[in-house]
Amino acid sequence: MPILKDYKALQLNGTFLGIWLAHTGFGLPLAVYLLFNYISGLPREILESAFIDGASHFTIFMKLILPLSVPALASFAIFQFLWTWNDYLVALIFLGATPDNQVLTMFLANMVGSRGNDWHLMTAGALVSMILPLIVFFGLQRFFVRGLLAGSVKG
Repeated sequence: MPILKDYKALQLNGTFLGIWLAHTGFGLPLAVYLLFNYISGLPREILESAFIDGASHFTIFMKLILPLSVPALASFAIFQFLWTWNDYLVALIFLGATPDNQVLTMFLANMVGSRGNDWHLMTAGALVSMILPLIVFFGLQRFFVRGLLAGSVKG
């Protein structure tokens, strides 16, 4: 409720920018946790050798840490995309139930109606809505497994 009150004061309620900000705020703790654990597990010797060679902090981040963190970034991207794609509650609260700016999950829920009629339309729509998440997951699957298992075993 406090976020909703702030959104009303800032006139972000009912806009897609408000949803984007909410999802960014809700996703940041997972991103920090996942990336901190992954980056802290990178071998220290690589970073020290780059410092000895005269690389700046920015160069080390761009040329070493970022390319080595691709599996963790891909894992986070899959998680965040799926949570955002399947979101119903945040969109309903911050966007509202107006028909002119509905997200896919709100549209699917409204297809059924209040009495549960036309459930066959909702299941067909849900099946079609799963195509994009499956493409994203299978496209990033090799990074996903590597990113989840990274840092789980020392040595």
